[in-house]
Amino acid sequence: MKIEILGTGCPKCKKLYELTNEAVKETGIQADVTKVEKIADIMNYGVMMTPAIVIDGQVKSSGKVPDINQIKQWIQEK
Repeated sequence: MKIEILGTGCPKCKKLYELTNEAVKETGIQADVTKVEKIADIMNYGVMMTPAIVIDGQVKSSGKVPDINQIKQWIQEK
């Protein structure tokens, strides 16, 4: 599973990255969590507001930091 956190490095982006790593660890699912910080790369997903989370190419959320339970639910749906 490939999980990408889209954001330029703001505090909310960093929080989403931390929560996502924690959710992956708690679920025990194998996933690569990466940050995407270049504006051009973020725009490729059609995201206008960050932070955003993308799981296997699908944007799950943008413009807010979802709670850890929501992130775990998205991870377990795959």
